[in-house]
Amino acid sequence: MPGDEASPQSPQSPRSPRPPQAPAHTPRTPPAPPDPRPPSDPLPVLERAERFIWLTARVLEQRRFAFHFLGGDADPVDTALGSYLNPDGGYGHALDPDLRGPLSQPLHTAHALRVLDGLGRCAGQRIERLCRHLTGVSTPDGALPVVFPAPHDYPTAPYHPTHDNPPGELLTTGPVVGLLHRNRVWHAWLFRATDFCWDRVENLHRTHPYEVQSAVAFLDGVPDRARAAAAADRLGRLVREQRLVVLDPRRRAEFPPAPGYAPGEQLFPHDFARRPESLARGWFTDEEMRRSLDFLAAQQQPDGGWPVRREAWAPGSSLERRPIATLEALLTLRAYGRLPARVSRPGPVPPQ
Repeated sequence: MPGDEASPQSPQSPRSPRPPQAPAHTPRTPPAPPDPRPPSDPLPVLERAERFIWLTARVLEQRRFAFHFLGGDADPVDTALGSYLNPDGGYGHALDPDLRGPLSQPLHTAHALRVLDGLGRCAGQRIERLCRHLTGVSTPDGALPVVFPAPHDYPTAPYHPTHDNPPGELLTTGPVVGLLHRNRVWHAWLFRATDFCWDRVENLHRTHPYEVQSAVAFLDGVPDRARAAAAADRLGRLVREQRLVVLDPRRRAEFPPAPGYAPGEQLFPHDFARRPESLARGWFTDEEMRRSLDFLAAQQQPDGGWPVRREAWAPGSSLERRPIATLEALLTLRAYGRLPARVSRPGPVPPQ
């Protein structure tokens, strides 16, 4: 991968002295055979990431990795996700690591839909029950808050404060609505929630990177493609004008994090355009996208995982977040052709 390979050696000058010969009494070691894989071969990236996943990830992320990269089946992923499902049809139990405790929360719903969308299983009675749950917990304007107030003081990340009467937010409503539309789900809850998202997206003037990500998730899935393209064009200009994206990773100091974000918590073109077909891809030149993907590839750590740029507020949350970030990085790199399009080797053998 770009950024992973060693620096190329400079060709030897014709006038440079020849390297010293081995002493006569020392047996000459035969040269090592050339590595059959070129330095840019992506297999080492996946191998290092796989080891990191098996060492650190929750069962859900282990099974997602096996499904996406090792030829594993979708059923084990579905089973693992089901352990986070609550009787009310929502998801809880720290599915999103930033919200601890068992209660169903909108951020967990968005996370679950991303998993199901990756499996091609965002449909059926489970989604019908989820939409009924969303109907019962929506704010008066038909949207979803970031965090519902809880009867118990379950820990949450400090950047997700709890309010007694939380307002609806594009941050949580946008991804849920976008993914349901992307999978052609039809439910009465979607009508008002979609109107809420349109109003917020088309009237954004001051925003922040994560809200922009949520807007993109909505626009990439909503059925009115002409309206979505127009809204995305305006949003992309806003992102560049307000310097909400680091266009050149070598000049990160020129793009300070948004107010309230942690030091180094900056977003790059690949964070908005996670796939080349995203409307956000049109915000960036080919060169800007290449630099961003090069930077993403080079961010793989020696242990095989990718870093988390958010504030580290609890040990468990930080540990659980890194495998998720690693999966997202790998899926983005593969979407842009930086990893094999097909599974490179057989998946894990199920027990007899």
